[in-house]
Amino acid sequence: MGKVLNIAPVSRIEGHAKIAIHLDDGGNVEDAFLHIQSLRGFEKFIEGRPAEEVPRIVNRICGICPWMHHTASNKAVDGAFGVTCTPTGFALREMIQNMAHINDKILHFFFLAAPDFVLGPDADYSVRNVIGVVKAAPELATQVVKMRQLGQMMMDKFAGKAIHPIAAVTGGFSKPMTEEERKELLEGTRTLMDFAEYSLDFAINNVFSKYMDAIGVLGVIKTGFLGTVKDNGDFDLYDGKLRLMKADGTYDDFATEDYKEYLGEHVEPWGYSKMPYAKNWNEGFDMNLDAPKGIYRSNTLARINVCDQMPTPKAQAALEAFREAFGRPAQQTLLYHYARLIELVYACERTIELLEWEGITDPNVRAEVEPKAGRGVGVVEAPRGSLIHDYETDDEGCITKANLIVGTTHNIAPMNMSVKQAATTLINDGKYDEGILNQVEMAVRAYDP
Repeated sequence: MGKVLNIAPVSRIEGHAKIAIHLDDGGNVEDAFLHIQSLRGFEKFIEGRPAEEVPRIVNRICGICPWMHHTASNKAVDGAFGVTCTPTGFALREMIQNMAHINDKILHFFFLAAPDFVLGPDADYSVRNVIGVVKAAPELATQVVKMRQLGQMMMDKFAGKAIHPIAAVTGGFSKPMTEEERKELLEGTRTLMDFAEYSLDFAINNVFSKYMDAIGVLGVIKTGFLGTVKDNGDFDLYDGKLRLMKADGTYDDFATEDYKEYLGEHVEPWGYSKMPYAKNWNEGFDMNLDAPKGIYRSNTLARINVCDQMPTPKAQAALEAFREAFGRPAQQTLLYHYARLIELVYACERTIELLEWEGITDPNVRAEVEPKAGRGVGVVEAPRGSLIHDYETDDEGCITKANLIVGTTHNIAPMNMSVKQAATTLINDGKYDEGILNQVEMAVRAYDP
C-alpha cells in the first residue's frame, strides 16, 4: 500500500508551506504537492478604506518585503487618482526599493540558502542552518551579519522604519533627502557594493562550481518567464512594462494595466493560493512535467531571462558571463540563487546612481493630490516576483475593488512542478533519507517563497 511523505514545515523559507509526496505501492512517486497554508484576505480588508491609507495597510502582507507592497500600492493609488509623481519623489521610491532588495538578497542567500551549500544538503538538520554556517565560516558569517545590519539601519534612519514603512505617499515621498543623509547613504551603499561583488565572486568560485551536477538536474522544469523591462529591454526593478516570455525565448510586452489580458488565475481544490498562468498563450493550464501549459515563472531567474541587458556595468558583465554559461532563457531552478546575486550587484549600482543624481535632494518630493474615482495598477518587482496591485476607487477616493497578485503567487504552479520533478528524480523503490528530502526542499528554497 502506498504512503505519503510529509515535509512540514518546509524550513528556511520566508513564508509557510508543507510538501506532501505520494508514493505508490512500489515506493515510487505518484504525485507531489506544495501546500501553501496561509490564507490572505487583504483584497477584502481594504475595501471601503480611503485609498491613501492602503499603502500603510498592505505593507503588512509581508514582513520581509513590505517596501515592495508599499511602493506598488502607492503607484496604484497614483494611477487611480490620476496623479504623476514628482521626479524626485519617483527617484526616492525607486532608491528605497532597491535598498530593500539589497537587504533581502543578503538575507536569503546567506541565511536561508547557504546552509545547503556551505554545509551540504546531506548535513544533519540540527546543524544545517545559519548557526551551522557561523560555526563553519565564522569570518564570512560575521561580515554577512554586519552588511545586513548596515542595510537595515540605513533604511531605518532615512525613512523612519525599515519594516512596515510609511515614508512613500500618494504623489511621491513624505520627506526630502538632506545632503548629509545623501552622503551617509552613499558611503553605506558603496560598502554594500563591495560586499555584493565579493558575494557573487564567492558564490561562483566556492558554491556554484561545486554543485553543477545538482544545478543541472534538481527541480529543473521547462517554462516561460515574466518580468519588468524598460522600453529598450533594460532590466528594471521599479518601473516599466511587463514581458512574458515563452520557453523558446519569444515574448510579448504589455503595459502593466493590461495584465488581465495576458494573465489568468487558476485555482486547484487542494490549495488556498491562486495560480497565475499565461492566458494569452491560449493553451489553458496544466502542470504536466512533460507538457506544461500556460506555466511561467517569476522572480530573479525570470527577470534576468526576460531582460535584454542590465543597465549598470558590473551587473551587465555578470549577466554576460551567466548567459555564456547557461544560455537564454536558462531553465535550471537552482540558478535562481546565481541570478539573485547578479541582482544584488545591480541593486547596489542603481542605488549609487540615484544617490549621485543631482536632483535627489530636491525638496519637491510630492505632487498635489485630489482623491477621485478611477482605476490604478501599480507594479514593481518584489524579490519573489512581479508584484501587482490593482485598485478601483469611488468619487470619494475609497477602495471599491482590489486585486493583488503577489510575487510568490506566480511561482506556486512552477514550485509544485519542481517539487514533483525533484521527488521523482530522487526517490525510487521506496528509498529515501533526510538528505534526499532536504534536496526536495532545496527546489522550493531556490524560489525564495
